[in-house]
Amino acid sequence: MTRQKTLQNLTLCALFAAITAVLSQVSVPLPWGVPLNMGLVGVYTASGLLGAKRGTAGIFVYVLLGAAGLPVFAGFRSGPEALFGATGGYIAGYILTALAIGLAADRWGRSVKTLIPAMAVGTLLTYLSGTVWFVYMYAGKYSFGAALTLCVVPYLIGDAAKIVLSSMIVERVCRSPADPM
Repeated sequence: MTRQKTLQNLTLCALFAAITAVLSQVSVPLPWGVPLNMGLVGVYTASGLLGAKRGTAGIFVYVLLGAAGLPVFAGFRSGPEALFGATGGYIAGYILTALAIGLAADRWGRSVKTLIPAMAVGTLLTYLSGTVWFVYMYAGKYSFGAALTLCVVPYLIGDAAKIVLSSMIVERVCRSPADPM
């Protein structure tokens, strides 16, 4: 790989880590601690545009920045308390989501008809890892079913809209005459 290509890859990963950080701040806090935010749009778009390796790397950088103390998570949160608190499983799920979407995009292309199911599967991975962690954190307080009702059901419509929006953005960018990715 040439130096120019390496620099381009690093720049794209950093750019999408930053985009995800900014979108995560478009957030509505909810009483049970799992905010409604736009961070998944960054995850969907990064992995859809950049593919498995670069998209996942960009989201991993986002998580590392938050772990290191930069306030990149929803509500300007960061550090171990954010990663190991009630929302930590959802944050970790972003990495799994990026990998799943990126693999699908690399293998089957970047059309809306490919991306919507890939993003839905990726979202299920975020829901699963986040809900399992939430139940673990509140051992005895919430059953898995109760946690799903609390931590997934209120987000379904919004996340479906994010999937449609993100898939359309990715397809549009990839159809442009000068494909920047």
